[in-house]
Amino acid sequence: MTAARVRAWLLADAPASRAQARLGRVYLGVAALSKNPLAVVGLVIVAALVLVAALAPRLATHSPYGQDLERRLRPPEDAHRFGTDQLGRDILSRVVYGARVTLAIVVLVAVIVAPIGLAVGTVAGYFGGWVDGVLMRVTDIFMAFPRLILALALVAVLGPGIVNAILAIAFTTWPPYARIARAETLTIRESDFIAAVRLQGASPIRVLWGHIVPLCVSSLIVRVTLDMAGIILVAAGLGFLGLGARPPEPEWGAMVSEGRQFLLDQWWIATIPGAAIFLVGLGFNLLGDGLRDVLDPKAR
Repeated sequence: MTAARVRAWLLADAPASRAQARLGRVYLGVAALSKNPLAVVGLVIVAALVLVAALAPRLATHSPYGQDLERRLRPPEDAHRFGTDQLGRDILSRVVYGARVTLAIVVLVAVIVAPIGLAVGTVAGYFGGWVDGVLMRVTDIFMAFPRLILALALVAVLGPGIVNAILAIAFTTWPPYARIARAETLTIRESDFIAAVRLQGASPIRVLWGHIVPLCVSSLIVRVTLDMAGIILVAAGLGFLGLGARPPEPEWGAMVSEGRQFLLDQWWIATIPGAAIFLVGLGFNLLGDGLRDVLDPKAR
């Protein structure tokens, strides 16, 4: 069934179950996304990151922690496709296992910040008044500081470590989500269908959870996807400064930091993980742009 037929079928209210209707909308979204070549490239990169993280034990040719000082600082060769670092560890294996750390940071931060921003923004936009004033002033305080600087301060207080880095990044990332959810809520709350729901006796919680929150989710999904590149860069920055993953954890930012002193002669130590950071960040940006076009209600 072509995308045009699926669209006509949905608009014609063809008899179908709710699950079939959802499947049809998903099909339309995938068809729209496939028309954007750059978005497809981003999707392939993100899918490759997930596969590499899932299949790390099979893809890694050596232990990411195993040291061999006799083979330290070896250039790329058959035994070590990406070379070795100053301790003789295989760069390819460390990059592959580093994908797990990067993916875990991205997923956990997104799971934390999206609900917080959605809750703060929808409550502030729906109730307005002093509730809106207090919540938005708190949001403004967090947005007044650069994200990386505030994350550095929080990690310095909490101490280095991957868990503390995730908490620090999440603590500094939620304000834009609150702003987006508030703007969406201010528009939706004046709609006729919201007034009809209120006249039926629906409580504010039911109006928020059942009608406003679902309409704000698509915008947040796009924002989360676009922000993932920034999250990766902040996490890599913390790792580069020694405030993220602790050695010998194979984290890409920490690997770049370890290889910077060998950059002129043994370029592969810092260049390979740096290229991984660049490629994954580019993939998330391209995918986010594609999702923004697909989920834009004006385009639909």
